Amino acid sequence: MPTSVRLDAKTESLLRRLARQKRLTKSAVIREAVLYFAREEAARPRKTPFEAAAHLIGSLRGLPPDLSERTGDRFYKMLVEQHRK
Repeated sequence: MPTSVRLDAKTESLLRRLARQKRLTKSAVIREAVLYFAREEAARPRKTPFEAAAHLIGSLRGLPPDLSERTGDRFYKMLVEQHRK
């Protein structure tokens, strides 16, 4: 599938040099680069949802200490209050 890539002069020069050294076309060098990064990404360990949000946990100050306790009760009370309005 045709794809167009715009490169600055320095990157274009580097691409031509790499292609010449490896005896590949510029397109083949770009394909190899994409595959390299795809393999690198696949090899990187995935974070659990907890790990992804760990920097946010405990980051707020000044809230009630029991904010996460009995949330079902609080939600029920909130629904009852909204229904009364």
